[in-house]
Amino acid sequence: MSISIDYRGKTIVVIGGTSGINLGIAQAFARQQARVAVASRSKEKVDTAVAGLQELGAREARGFSADVRNPEAIHTGIAEIHSDWGELDAVISGAAGNFPATASGMSANAFKSVVDIDLLGTFHVMKAVYPFLKKPGASVINISAPQASLPMEAQSHVCAAKAGVDMITRCLAIEWGLEGIRINSIVPGPIDGTEGMARLAPTETARQTVIDSVPLKRMGQPDDIANACLFLCSELASYVNGAVIPVDGGWVQAGAGGMSHFLAEFARKH
Repeated sequence: MSISIDYRGKTIVVIGGTSGINLGIAQAFARQQARVAVASRSKEKVDTAVAGLQELGAREARGFSADVRNPEAIHTGIAEIHSDWGELDAVISGAAGNFPATASGMSANAFKSVVDIDLLGTFHVMKAVYPFLKKPGASVINISAPQASLPMEAQSHVCAAKAGVDMITRCLAIEWGLEGIRINSIVPGPIDGTEGMARLAPTETARQTVIDSVPLKRMGQPDDIANACLFLCSELASYVNGAVIPVDGGWVQAGAGGMSHFLAEFARKH
């Protein structure tokens, strides 16, 4: 049986899809002529992203501004998309927050802010999209991080939050799999040109430290993550459910080099 990747007319939602990795994912689906909706806190960023998606060939493009920490706002935005476009074929949940900070130097509110965005935000998105997913046939992807499985200095808040995200993925793969919904996590490695790398590797020395620690000796590109999403949301991955898939050039397998120590030093100096 011949199976191809065809998203023409499919409805795709990318939460956090106005910048970085998540924008790259939305753009990839737009090139496939899907209907693409994006969401983030900034209405200006949403409007800019939607215009760009239309230029790339999206069948239709739209967006809404909402904070993942506000479950009502997320639900309202998703419900409006469903009202206009029908059941959701795929959802990518990628909103995230991060900054280098040692546990001893971090306030309770700082720790809570990352947990609220990464972990609670993921739960809010899952709750909001569930009633509107195509059953059976929908695919959901949570964008995780290497910190979910790799302890790092100055990243205890992110490690805790992203570990929770991956466990949500695994639990819902069981619950929602009964209705024919697949849910997986993608774990990006160091991705060039993103806000996350700008924060975690703000100097050329730090950037080179990251590159040296990747077995493939290069940073990834947003398209690397987008291509993995195109695969996972397609019929080619129809039996992939509950997987946590690194797309990182082997970075986690190699232990991320000296990145953990560098982050701790950076946090202590700032």
